[in-house]
Amino acid sequence: MSLLSKKKDKKLNKTPNGKKKTPGWVAELRYGQSISIEFFRANAWLIMVIVVVVIALMGLRYKTRTRMEEIKKLTSELQLAESTMLDEKSKYMTLVRETEMKKMVHDRGLHLEFQEQPPYILSDSEN
Repeated sequence: MSLLSKKKDKKLNKTPNGKKKTPGWVAELRYGQSISIEFFRANAWLIMVIVVVVIALMGLRYKTRTRMEEIKKLTSELQLAESTMLDEKSKYMTLVRETEMKKMVHDRGLHLEFQEQPPYILSDSEN
């Protein structure tokens, strides 16, 4: 066989035995040989419905993720607000108790005063 005939065989997609080589299914799919235009014409509506459903599901997934992130953010804000509320409530209750105690001391005439500083510890050291 000459070099020229080998080139012709390659162009005709034939093996040296003279048989035609059949491409694999990947090559057929790649070059569009396994799916014809008639398939797309017959199933165009089905293909469009499938594409629309896939796009809708992707949008729904995105919306769900953004809402879940918003829920997490709002939950953390709520926990922070609840802890702030409890702190403020405890401060208020302390002031109410303190005010009631001052009122009772004043009503009974005990002449006691609320100390702003803690008591001092006195030590008897003879150094």
